[in-house]
Amino acid sequence: MPADPVSSLPSLSTRRLWYLRGVRAAFSIPGLILASAFIGFAGLAKEAGLTLAQTVFMVGMVWALPAKVVLIGAILSGASLPAAAFAVALSSIRLTPMVVALVPELRGPKTPRWVLYFLSHFVAVTSWVLAMERLRGIPRELRTSYYAGLGSTLVLFNMLVTAVVYLVADSLPPAVSAALFLLTPMYFLTSLWGSARERAGHVAMVLGLILGPLLHLVVPGFDLLGAGLIGGGAAFACHRLSRRKAPA
Repeated sequence: MPADPVSSLPSLSTRRLWYLRGVRAAFSIPGLILASAFIGFAGLAKEAGLTLAQTVFMVGMVWALPAKVVLIGAILSGASLPAAAFAVALSSIRLTPMVVALVPELRGPKTPRWVLYFLSHFVAVTSWVLAMERLRGIPRELRTSYYAGLGSTLVLFNMLVTAVVYLVADSLPPAVSAALFLLTPMYFLTSLWGSARERAGHVAMVLGLILGPLLHLVVPGFDLLGAGLIGGGAAFACHRLSRRKAPA
C-alpha cells in the first residue's frame, strides 16, 4: 500500500527545529562581519539624507549591500527613477548565478515554486556561502526551512542594526564607519575563495583583482563589468581546456 503523501511530509515541529537551526547559523562570524558593514551603510544613508524609515525599508527590500550603495549614489547624483532602478537591477545581475546554483539545492520533491521564489529574495553573498557550505548535510525536504531561518534572520537582524546605528550615527567617527564598511568585501573575497569548488573560480578571482584596478585607470565607468567579463571568460576557457586535457 503506497505511503500517504501527507504523512510523509516533515511535521511542523521538525520544520520549526530546522528553521531555528538556520536562525542560529546566522549568528556566526560571517553574519557578524556582514552586520559590521551595515554599520557603515547606516551612516552613509543618513549622510545622503534618507530618513530612518527609508533606510530600514531599503535594507529589507533591496537587501544586497552593493545594490543599496548604488541606489544611494543614484539618489545623490539626482538620477531619475528609471535610471536608478536600472542601475540597481544591473548591479544585482551578479546574484543570478547564485540563485541558479542555490535553488536546485533547496528544491525538494514537493517544494512549491512560490517558496523558492520567496527564498530567492534572501540570496546574497553571505547567505549563499553559508547555505552552500551546509545544505548538503541537511535532509532535502528540510532545506527550505533551514534557509528560511538563515536568510530571514540575516535580513531582520541587519534591519535592526541599521536602525540603531542610524540613531547614533552622529557620534560614530567616520573612520570607524569606513573601516567597518570595508570588512564586507574582504570577507566576500576570502569566503568565495574558500568555497570555490573548482580552480576556475580561483582563476577568475585572481584575474578580477588584477584587471579591476587596471581597467579603472582606462575605463572608470566600466571597470567592474570589464574585469568580470574578461576574468570570467578567461577562467571559463581555462576550465573547458583543462577538462578536455583530463583523461576520460
